[in-house]
Amino acid sequence: MDADSLTANIAILVLAGFVGFAVISKVPNTLHTPLMSGTNAIHGIVLLGGLTLLGELKDPSVLDSIVLVVAIAFGTINVVGGFLVTDRMLGMFKTRPGGRKEGD
Repeated sequence: MDADSLTANIAILVLAGFVGFAVISKVPNTLHTPLMSGTNAIHGIVLLGGLTLLGELKDPSVLDSIVLVVAIAFGTINVVGGFLVTDRMLGMFKTRPGGRKEGD
């Protein structure tokens, strides 16, 4: 990888971070749970992509392996944590046998 492509990739990463922050900060609270489910699906795709890439690399360098394993670990944590948070949020809307909601 030459210096120009590395600079371009870093610039894209930084711009994606700014755009992501701008978009997420504008989401109202009522749309948080559907957005969380959508990001869980995206992180699942990232997780599968990392696993696929790790399996298809011929003679990967140590740095490539470390970066892929870290990406897979973070993707897994994001997916599992996101589903746990979404489940807890949806549990707030379930009614108890006494007729009260769980948050009451």
